[in-house]
Amino acid sequence: MWAGLVQGLARGNGFGDEMMATVEKMPMLQEGYETLSADLKRLKAERPTIVDAIEEARAHGDLSENAEYHAAKERQGQVEASISDIEDKLSRAQIIDPKDLSGDKVVFGATVTLLDENDKPVKYQIVGQTEANAKTGRISYNSPLGRGLIGRKLDEEVEVTVPAGERYYVVSKIEFI
Repeated sequence: MWAGLVQGLARGNGFGDEMMATVEKMPMLQEGYETLSADLKRLKAERPTIVDAIEEARAHGDLSENAEYHAAKERQGQVEASISDIEDKLSRAQIIDPKDLSGDKVVFGATVTLLDENDKPVKYQIVGQTEANAKTGRISYNSPLGRGLIGRKLDEEVEVTVPAGERYYVVSKIEFI
């Protein structure tokens, strides 16, 4: 399955053939998996505190006008929804190690140096949706720029439509670090 994912990403469709048949897999780096796992652990540790807050608020009497009770119940709902979401993502995780990849095309996990319209170099790593953070140079494979880069080779031009308009780049370096 892993080979199908990487080959599909290299072809430029964002997913391997097997991924298209079983869309439930979610590619991510090990670091992203560990971050989600830590978030899950933290949220699960918060559960007893929320239950205690609900019990304490219940002890104050009339629940219909008990703001503490309603706030604690709302927080409980948020935490449970987050736990469910993270568990789902972790269960569908397809961990990709960029160091195990190679090739001449941009794929998930690749670190890409681009030249913008002013020949200024910009560097991005193609990552999963939960790991993306443009401020740290990590863009989702599913973002406009990520989709535009997947499958591109060295020296290829990339045209990307973003909210601010059209942007043009040239792929100047592809690394698997």
